Amino acid sequence: MRAFLKPRSFMFLLLLLLIPAASHAQIAVGLSIRIGPPALPVYTQPPIPAEGYLWTPGYWGYGPDGYYWVPGVWVQPPRVGVLWTPGYWGYEGGFYGWHAGYWGPHVGFYGGINYGFGYGGVGFIGGHWGGGGFMYNTAVMNVNTTIVHNTYVDRTVINNTTVINNHTSFNGPGGVTAQPNAQEQAAIHENHVQPTATQLSHEQTSSHDRNQLASANNGHPGTMAMDSVNGRRYNQQGRIANGVASGQLTAGETKNLENREAGLNKEIHNDRTANGGTLTPQERGQVNQQQNNLSKSIYDDKHNANTATYGNNEVGARRDNQQQRIANGIRSGQMSPSEAAKAEGHEQNINKNIAADRQANGGKLTPAEKKNINKQQNGASKQIYNEKHNEKTAPK
Repeated sequence: MRAFLKPRSFMFLLLLLLIPAASHAQIAVGLSIRIGPPALPVYTQPPIPAEGYLWTPGYWGYGPDGYYWVPGVWVQPPRVGVLWTPGYWGYEGGFYGWHAGYWGPHVGFYGGINYGFGYGGVGFIGGHWGGGGFMYNTAVMNVNTTIVHNTYVDRTVINNTTVINNHTSFNGPGGVTAQPNAQEQAAIHENHVQPTATQLSHEQTSSHDRNQLASANNGHPGTMAMDSVNGRRYNQQGRIANGVASGQLTAGETKNLENREAGLNKEIHNDRTANGGTLTPQERGQVNQQQNNLSKSIYDDKHNANTATYGNNEVGARRDNQQQRIANGIRSGQMSPSEAAKAEGHEQNINKNIAADRQANGGKLTPAEKKNINKQQNGASKQIYNEKHNEKTAPK
């Protein structure tokens, strides 16, 4: 791997210096890499936090430790009337280079990349400015119409727009081979506005979060999308994994949460099967409400008085190690919610046995009890390994 500009801070300095408030072209940041970015992960768009926010899709950034995922997020535009043109990776001359996103009166060329949520590769079909504010197309945007009233429904744009049905994250040989059309060429010459300070802060925060590194998450980031910068995260599995790894979630709490995730995934699967692969607006509303409830439960469980502290007792290190392996499996997607629930159920039973043995022996474990616990943990370890290496993965 080769990077001409290695320090992450230097990259931000280039962003600030090379992209003036009224530039006339989409400038490629001076960063060239020989290894391409991972595929774009599939995630759910969180609901808009308030009227006036616009959606900016998630993307792979690059820093000293490699690629990291910058979550898709709702942001406030720098002024009325501008739209976001996402950045994209381009491959040319043996290197991958980043073309920075920008604000402007029209959406320009973003490499033909299908970022979803109105950004299908060409233009933007999620809404437009008018009627005294931004009008949201709820056919493709997750907007609560009881909160935001500047909405309309236009499903024809979905049928009439060519969408690249893959998750390729770069333009060029081996990726998307799109070229700018006439409208995108015209947009290049319009006045552009650099990403806002909150957008740059959002990217910088992501670059410092190791859960977002592709090398650590195998292309499945801990946080894929957020409702606002520094706001709510919408990847429940990533939040659960973090809770397991930190000890904020006990085995019993994780088992309960993962069983609920598994039930919700099954419900979504059945609804999609019944509707030709899609969810109706009513079903999306129900799923979102259930995810809201689950999100609250994750928060409550992570902030109550129950914690998993295993390191300072006779069998603690082994139990802590198992929890870290489960957390890694959840975070990477190698363990589905139902598998994680089963593994945590096994750990919960072991914990109960240890507690009962300690109570019967004045807080200690006899040699025979420790040997029995170790045997149970061997079984749990094998189970974790098998579930992380079978063909079942968490739904994307």
